Amino acid sequence: MGCTISPILFVMAMEVILKAAEGSAGPANLGGGCSMPPLKAFMDDTTIICSKEDDTRRMLTRSDDLMSWCRMEFKPKKSRSLSIRRGKVDEATTFTVTEQQIPTVSQEPVKSLGRWYDSSMKDTRRGAETLELASESLLNKCELQGKFKIWCLQFMLIPKLQWPLLVYDICSTTVEAIEAKINKYTRKWLGVLPAVSWIVHKIGTSIIQIANTLADFTATDTSVCKQYIIKK
Repeated sequence: MGCTISPILFVMAMEVILKAAEGSAGPANLGGGCSMPPLKAFMDDTTIICSKEDDTRRMLTRSDDLMSWCRMEFKPKKSRSLSIRRGKVDEATTFTVTEQQIPTVSQEPVKSLGRWYDSSMKDTRRGAETLELASESLLNKCELQGKFKIWCLQFMLIPKLQWPLLVYDICSTTVEAIEAKINKYTRKWLGVLPAVSWIVHKIGTSIIQIANTLADFTATDTSVCKQYIIKK
């Protein structure tokens, strides 16, 4: 266990290294007049984004040299590469670091910040996985009382489902299916009639209100769109 100042010192040191490597390539052109810095980092996770293959190789070489100078090294087995040409994944292009080939996302999908990346470049499977996650996480077989299941649903399961709904492009039909399952079990646990669509259950002095998953999804999606329009 390190001290509380260790992460700060690490980030400061990494910032110097990344700034030294950033000049090896220009900003990545995303089209439509939008560009992005070639290097992005979160703690010890580094992402290289370049518009040209030569810029990517040059950036990797420069970063590898700087890491070697600092007596550190990248781990190719924990890294992934993705090359896109004319809107399609180019599996023939590979990259190396520390003289070892970096696996492509076609060979080994990677998860970053709660989001999976693979060669399909689509979120169709993620919608089905999110629905399956909601079905498996429902505490129907648990021996807890209904009111405690409701508490776990509101403060544990629903927040867990909100992140994939935010990072993936999931259709509203899947969200409606998730909400239907949640409503089905909440009515069963509380013993209310099927006609009740908004459930408020009082436990002691506190009130637990079951959120509308579809409404939260729509509000989040609208908020993200507004932020994108404002930034653009």
